[in-house]
Amino acid sequence: MDSNTPPRDESPADLIRRTTVAVLKAIAGRDDLDVGYAAGSGSVRGVEVRLPAPPRTMQPADLARLRGVADAVALRYRYHDDALHARRMPALPEARRAYEAVEQARVEALGARHMVGVAANIAAVLESRARAEGLDRATRRDDVPLADALRLIAREHFAGLAPPPSAAAAVALWRPLIEAKAGRTLDHLKGLLGDQEGFARALRDMLVQLELTGEETADDDSDSGQDGQEAPEGASAGEKKDDDGEGQGEQGEGQAQPSPGSAEGDGQQEGMTAGEDMMMMGSGAEEAGGPSQHRATVERPNAEAERPYRAFTTAFDQVVGAEELCDPEELARLRLQLDNQLSHLQGVVAKLANRLQRKLMAQQTRAWDFDLEEGILDTGRLARVVANPTHSLSFKFEKETDFRDTVVGLLIDNSGSMRGRPITVAAMSADILARTLERCGVKVEVLGFTTRAWKGGQSREKWQAEGKALHPGRLNDLRHIVYKAADAPWRRVRRNLGLMLKEGILKENIDGEALLWAHDRLIGRSEQRRILMVISDGAPVDDSTLSANPGNYLEKHLREVIGSIETRSPVELAAIGIGHDVTRYYRRAVTIMDAEELGGTMMRQLTALFDEE
Repeated sequence: MDSNTPPRDESPADLIRRTTVAVLKAIAGRDDLDVGYAAGSGSVRGVEVRLPAPPRTMQPADLARLRGVADAVALRYRYHDDALHARRMPALPEARRAYEAVEQARVEALGARHMVGVAANIAAVLESRARAEGLDRATRRDDVPLADALRLIAREHFAGLAPPPSAAAAVALWRPLIEAKAGRTLDHLKGLLGDQEGFARALRDMLVQLELTGEETADDDSDSGQDGQEAPEGASAGEKKDDDGEGQGEQGEGQAQPSPGSAEGDGQQEGMTAGEDMMMMGSGAEEAGGPSQHRATVERPNAEAERPYRAFTTAFDQVVGAEELCDPEELARLRLQLDNQLSHLQGVVAKLANRLQRKLMAQQTRAWDFDLEEGILDTGRLARVVANPTHSLSFKFEKETDFRDTVVGLLIDNSGSMRGRPITVAAMSADILARTLERCGVKVEVLGFTTRAWKGGQSREKWQAEGKALHPGRLNDLRHIVYKAADAPWRRVRRNLGLMLKEGILKENIDGEALLWAHDRLIGRSEQRRILMVISDGAPVDDSTLSANPGNYLEKHLREVIGSIETRSPVELAAIGIGHDVTRYYRRAVTIMDAEELGGTMMRQLTALFDEE
């Protein structure tokens, strides 16, 4: 049998997985890569690559998406030197995003020159992501992250590839500004695609032209040892090199560059995540580690770091019911999509839900008082009366046990990094949990938190119009979503959870204020016991806020809120982190690495809480 002939028992899905891995390694020119599949958006760590797991029933669009993601990862390995990239990384969050976006456009343009199929696959992913982000409905610049528009315009300059149809209108909103300020530099960068060293220098100049970074950084090589500046997070110790000529200035266009995970760029690739986030479309600031990426780069005096948390304005914040963000027909369609995608999960989670239900019902079982002079005749003690007629009859009386009224709040992170499998599993798990607890007489409310826009929205516009005051505080418009109120029967609101799958809903996350909002809702309840469970996959991140305040501004506030609730509030707080260590924030917390574990983990956490006195 030919070595390329698949095994007889190999399914079409397995064939697709196997060939995708083989093609990725071939394009990357790396046989040492450990390529596999995982739920969610995937990841890249050194030589370990985890692509997003394809659905069981593969459609042509799913296949194109998988191939496009794999091709983007492979091109990054082939043409990208992560150590050099990290040394040139600018400090400010928005500049970092633009720097990453144009670099990704560079490696993909190199791939498109030699492999037409790769260009088509990546174009399919870009089109899919543009629709998912709602870029086809964008009417203002604030609806479109600058990095997304810049990446597509750069791709057009470098490879002559037009933006995907769904993103054309969004790109048009930014094109006049970008072309006017940086059009010539983009044309100049086209001639430097094979020279990452020269490309990075020119790119830093372009960021100055776009007013994303100060002029003093334009000629700053950001090499460690030059000015005492630390290398950005994501560069390991092996990446902090002196500028001794090991860059790519002399390399040719088609020559393979040191790849992520190689000796030149060993360590983890914090700035590089696989899956759809690898495509840089709409990922905002949802990289692994969240604001920790900015802590070492945004240096502020101590006095400024002590400023209390505040919002620049709350005039544009929104607390809204899920049914107000979507018409009934689309909500019904999204709910059906949610049910279809996770039909296989319901059995597993339902078993755990039944176990939780039995435990709760057992705590509500009735107890008896015995040896009473009146009540219900205790037939179990008639034998002693027969044996000795001098004994009097014994009676018993049924009484209620002390089972306190309980309300459970589920607060679900609706940020962009939850997109895909994590948010789908979170929605279904919350749905099953709400049904289970409702049957036990425990009220449940399901809440979500995100922002109304990428990069600040109307809050940022107001701040800019008023002169860009220093230390403005939170600069984004909050959107807090009520999927199910505690008093609403599950059957009436079950469709609402489908909203989490709606294109464009998931944006940025400001956890501290969301936690306060959910906590205050529970405090206003009359139940004796109140439990709040938070589900998140990252630290709080909002580019507009972090670019105008200390880099740990949102994270510091989150820690303060958690500390206050855990030490001074009657609300019992628990958290589940999906691929993100939340135990460093919460006392009662657990971290899972796979979204598929979420349903079972939620049930176990609640079971443990109900076991406690």
